[in-house]
Amino acid sequence: MRQQVLETPTHAPTSSTTSTRRYDLDWLRVIAFTLLIVYHTGMFFVSWDWHIKNNVLAEWMELPMRWLNRWRMPLLFLISGMSIQFLLRKRSSGAFALDRLKRLGIPLLFGMLVVVPPQIYFERLTQGETYNYLEFWATVFQFQPYPEGNFSWHHLWYLPYILVYSLIGIPLWSWLRSAGGQKLTAYLAEKAQNPLWLFFPVVIWHWAANFVIEFPTTHNLIWDWENHFHSLSLFILGFVLGTHDGFRQALTRWRVWALGLAIVLGLVLTFCFWLPEVKWTASLEALFEFLNTAYSWSALVALFGYADRYLNRPSMLLSYANRAVYPFYILHQSVIISLAYPMTNWAWSPELKFLCLAFGTFGVCWVLYEFLIKRWKLTRLVFGVNG
Repeated sequence: MRQQVLETPTHAPTSSTTSTRRYDLDWLRVIAFTLLIVYHTGMFFVSWDWHIKNNVLAEWMELPMRWLNRWRMPLLFLISGMSIQFLLRKRSSGAFALDRLKRLGIPLLFGMLVVVPPQIYFERLTQGETYNYLEFWATVFQFQPYPEGNFSWHHLWYLPYILVYSLIGIPLWSWLRSAGGQKLTAYLAEKAQNPLWLFFPVVIWHWAANFVIEFPTTHNLIWDWENHFHSLSLFILGFVLGTHDGFRQALTRWRVWALGLAIVLGLVLTFCFWLPEVKWTASLEALFEFLNTAYSWSALVALFGYADRYLNRPSMLLSYANRAVYPFYILHQSVIISLAYPMTNWAWSPELKFLCLAFGTFGVCWVLYEFLIKRWKLTRLVFGVNG
C-alpha cells in the first residue's frame, strides 16, 4: 500500500490536499509486520494456545510479548485506515473497491488454499494423524471450517477484516472527504493539539467498550463483535488521522510525553498485574483495562510521532522492504510452523531454537520472495505485489 504526505506550513494545521510520499508510514508498516513475525515465532515457546508447541517452554518470553501485543495489531489497523485515505485521493470509489478486491481478496483466497494448509497439516500430525501431505491437502477442498475441518485463513484473518471494512466504509470515506467531513476533521485536528483531547477520547472509547461488548475474540469475521468494535474504530481513526496534517503535527509534538507515559504504564502493568498473582475483582479489572488501553494508545502516539520525526525520508532499503513486506506477512506463519515442527523435540535450548526459527523464517521468506514471487506476474498477483 502506498502512503503519501502533504507539504503544509508548520505554523498551522491545514487540510491534506497536495501530497508527497509518507515514508514514515511505510517504515511503520515494515516494522509492524517484522515484529509480527518475531511475535509469532515466540508463540512456539510460550504457554498461550497456538498450533504447535516446543517440548520445553520459555515462559519468560511472555513478558516482552505482552508489551508488544498491546499495540502491534492496533498499529496495523491504524496504518491500513491511513492508506485508505491516500488511495482514495488517486481513484474513484469503484476503482478503489476493485483494487481492494485484487490486493486483498486474491491473496486471501490463494493463502487459504495454498499457504495456510501446511500449518494445519503439522498441527494434525501433532494430534496423531498419519496421512501424507497430498492426502491431507485434498481435505482442504471439502471447505469444512477449522478446527473441525481443515479450511481456514489462520493468521490471514487481518485481510478479510480490512477488506470488509474498506468496502462497507466507502460511503463514510466519501462523506469525510466532503465539505462537511473536512470541517469536522479540521475541528478535531485543532482539538488534537491539546494532549487531553489527543489521549482521553480514544482511551475512554476503547476502555468503555470492554464492558459494553463482552465477546470472545474468534477471528471468524461473523461472530467477533468486540474485536470488530476495536479494529473498525482504529481503522476509521486511521482514515481520519490521514485527512488533516494537524493530526500528524499533534502526534509528533507529543511523542516524548507519550513515550514516557507508555513506559510508566508498561511498568505498572508489569509489576502490578502481569508478574504477580492477582486476585481479580470487578474494580481491579476495570483499572487494569484502563491502564492497558492507555498504555496501548500512548505507545501508538509515540510510534507515529517518532516515525514522523526520524523516519520520514526515502531509502533503498525501505523501497525494497515495502514491496516485500506483504509476501513476507502472507508466508511467515506457515514457514515458522514448517521449520518448527521437526525442531520440537531437539535437545536445544528454547533461546537457540528461537534464534534459528526467527532467522530461518526471514531467510526462507526472502528466498521465496526474491527468486520466485517477484519474478512472475502470476506470483506477484497472488501475493499482492504491485507491478
